[in-house]
Amino acid sequence: MRPNDRTETRKTKRLKTKPALFVMGLLLLGNLLWFVAWLIPNDAGSGEAVAEVDGDAIRHEDWVAEMESRVGRESLEALVNEKVMEAAAKKHDIDVSDEELELELALYRSATEGTDQTFLGLNEEQMTKKIRARIILEKVLAKDVVLEDQALKDYYEQNKSLYEVPTSYDVKAIFVSSQEEAESVKQELESGSSFEGLARERSIDASTASLGGSLGFINANTTSLDPNIVRAASELEPMELSEALPLTDGRFAVIQVQSVSKGTSFSFDDVKAHIQRELALEQLPQSVTPRAFWEEFDATWLYEDQS
Repeated sequence: MRPNDRTETRKTKRLKTKPALFVMGLLLLGNLLWFVAWLIPNDAGSGEAVAEVDGDAIRHEDWVAEMESRVGRESLEALVNEKVMEAAAKKHDIDVSDEELELELALYRSATEGTDQTFLGLNEEQMTKKIRARIILEKVLAKDVVLEDQALKDYYEQNKSLYEVPTSYDVKAIFVSSQEEAESVKQELESGSSFEGLARERSIDASTASLGGSLGFINANTTSLDPNIVRAASELEPMELSEALPLTDGRFAVIQVQSVSKGTSFSFDDVKAHIQRELALEQLPQSVTPRAFWEEFDATWLYEDQS
């Protein structure tokens, strides 16, 4: 199928499958690593007890060994992949500009729902690092694919709504059972309590409490969150606390907007290179990940015998 022979289903796509799966995997792993780093105190001794059951202690070294067995391989692979992509960028003289990173971040925020797990718990620097690796991979794979400008323009016109990016808000929330609890939470926050710490302690929403209350970036089109949260986010100044918000499920919430990313409309020239990479990737017979480049750049790791 030629790029300009796309079906109408194209218009409803928010992210393309191959690059989306790769970056989602990276971002999800980033969330996991962030959570593990938060759990492990830097100064904990290897013999220190981190828990106790009926007088039987669980030692710090046993805890770390268990986590290494569960996520050690994946986390090391992610680090190797990032190094491999940097080596590929150097070999092929590939550069990723700040403008490209800002474009990808804006498009990704627009394309994901607020509670999409790929963004929760990641700060701007972490997101930028992961997306940079994805752009390098795309550029390496797409560098020899030639597409006519008209095909790129046709795609842009058919999918113009993808490049109308609404204003988005990075939001944290604490969910509680009653208005009284919500007002109590707000008072504690106004008295200087950490939002992240209080979310872990008092929020009844386990999935976001463990991430310090992070809901990720939301915008006026977000449907996965209560409309009162979406509305309140658009009315708050950065770092301002909301009132106790009644939710449709009977709960209450206090939210805080961490930052605001202003909406924008991207022209064809703005996104031409982005579209070229997306369509070039769809010409590939199968999905390719950074692992395919390990041998080229002599990448080795301690799991070599298990690969």
